[in-house]
Amino acid sequence: MLTLFLAIAVGGGSFCGAFYAGDWGLGWSVFAGLVMFGVTQGVIGFLVQKRIKADMERVQGILLEGQKRLQTKMHRWQFRPPGSQKDAQREIENDTKIFVREALAATECLTKYRWVVPMIPRQKATAQLQLNWMIKDFKAVDELLPKALFIDPTTTAIKIARMYMTGAATEDIEKVYRKAVRRLKYNQNVLLAAEWSWILLKRNGEKDEGESAFKVLTEALKSSDNEVLKRNHELLMNKRLAHFSNTGLGDQWFALLLEEPRMRAQRQHVQRM
Repeated sequence: MLTLFLAIAVGGGSFCGAFYAGDWGLGWSVFAGLVMFGVTQGVIGFLVQKRIKADMERVQGILLEGQKRLQTKMHRWQFRPPGSQKDAQREIENDTKIFVREALAATECLTKYRWVVPMIPRQKATAQLQLNWMIKDFKAVDELLPKALFIDPTTTAIKIARMYMTGAATEDIEKVYRKAVRRLKYNQNVLLAAEWSWILLKRNGEKDEGESAFKVLTEALKSSDNEVLKRNHELLMNKRLAHFSNTGLGDQWFALLLEEPRMRAQRQHVQRM
């Protein structure tokens, strides 16, 4: 909003200077005002977006560095495993909370742009929504959901997952799903289709033998050639509901917190005497 006011002020000043001081005539004075209005808005917008990008890259850097430290620790566990799988899982969650909360604190710097970029509060809420989801702070997630932007599949998938967790009506979840997939390009619907078919199978599987989930995947495969969707579609077609699985999507699927990844049992190496 402030950018607009500044641009109007500069444009108005240019018009007055050209018309009254420069004696350019009405047409050329209006033209000069419009040019300076556009240039001012463009320059300020470019500089602000550059600063915002730098701040978001700093947030991303915190996350990447934290994940790198976590991967190093998990690599060490291959040679010296922790006490138990539960201990390992608890330690991973605690370490994740530390660097995610650091990233959350870094997003607060976006607040200073709210007078220049009207959408920045919603962009900030979207970033914080994803970060709080990572550490399972569902109270914060619920507070941020009405403020966030849902223009990409991942954020929309988080919204759908939370609706499922809180027992939202199937019809309401479907509205969110349909609205999201309408604007997606080829193969961008994979995560949402996988999630929605999984939810329908959980809710309606016993009643309709997977028919509603099968229809979702049939429609989704018109805009995708993903192997996980194809495999689940074939399984549902053959009524093999128990074999349906989205684990082939890897971390992208497990990040939705609808299923826990199966941890492999660690092998015990016994030395022969």
